Amino acid sequence: MNNVVLKYLLNNFLKSFLIVVMIIFCFGVILNLFEEIEFFKNMNVSVFKPLILTTLFVPSLVLKLLPFIIFISSMWFMLKIRNNNDLLILKIYGFSNIKIFFVLATASFLLGCIILTIISPVTSSMVKYYEITKSQHARDIEHLVAFNKNGLWIKEPTKNGNRIISAVSIEGSKLKDAVILEFNNDYELEKKVFSKLVDIKSKTWVLNDVSVFKTSNGVFEKTQFVKQKIVSSYNYEKITSLFSNSDTISFYDLIVNYQNLLNNGYSKQFLDQSYHSMLSLPFFLFLMTAIAAILTMHTHKKSDNLKFIIIGLIISLLVYYLKDLSIALGKTDRIPLILSVWAPVIALSFFTFIGVLQINEK
Repeated sequence: MNNVVLKYLLNNFLKSFLIVVMIIFCFGVILNLFEEIEFFKNMNVSVFKPLILTTLFVPSLVLKLLPFIIFISSMWFMLKIRNNNDLLILKIYGFSNIKIFFVLATASFLLGCIILTIISPVTSSMVKYYEITKSQHARDIEHLVAFNKNGLWIKEPTKNGNRIISAVSIEGSKLKDAVILEFNNDYELEKKVFSKLVDIKSKTWVLNDVSVFKTSNGVFEKTQFVKQKIVSSYNYEKITSLFSNSDTISFYDLIVNYQNLLNNGYSKQFLDQSYHSMLSLPFFLFLMTAIAAILTMHTHKKSDNLKFIIIGLIISLLVYYLKDLSIALGKTDRIPLILSVWAPVIALSFFTFIGVLQINEK
């Protein structure tokens, strides 16, 4: 009989979760679709293009809202079984408040693990394709920055034409083995610059061990310099900020391709913060389910439903705010970065433990 009751709990909890996911997904599609239609309104593209891009982007948005989604679905499920007196029937079959809580919270934790290892790589690939497609249709093509397996590529305008910059890799705020091609307004190559190491900390780049090839009567003449400076529209902070979208990086990428991501210009701080944020997801889902259980099991009065729903929403918003605030403090080095990610989890665990002890007594 316990197996039947357990199956009932898990099936109905999963149904509640999927319904909330679908509601959030539909809202996301409606809101994002208008944005995509606006983006493509003056372009000669298929009418299905905005819809396709929306379906590629919205799943990543749903993943961002997972703690909130699991909280809402947990509260909905718990209120439903409490109001239908199913909670009393479950207790008759030996399912105490604490046992029901652990079943649902463990299910949420395992759900987080599945999402992290299986679904996240799929959604990150979808976002990558979304961003590539959007960039191909972007109106501003004067400025382009891209990372690929061959390294960094930058295109930017200059006073006399355009400049294309490539580098094998970025190490800290320095480009390794950089090549700079200068074109005039007629797209004729005027100058080639080769540098072993380029410091891009500021927008005045410092080139080291430089070879410059300038055209003279159609022939390139070589000049050597120990150091040389050029002014760019970009610096290290601006370049790395363009590639600080954790939606395009999966948990699998952070484990398997960590060094490659570093070589491609992603900062160690960003990658470490992304790794620990993703790793903390199952624990956050566990704790959000715990908060929902504590609120709904705290009383048996139906008249208190609205009150606890409002309290729950306020708590979930506070959790989101404190989580973002903690990470922001970590990014500014006011607290250790890893602690900034796990501090909200530790704090919630403490308060959840006290709350679980109280519902176990009921």
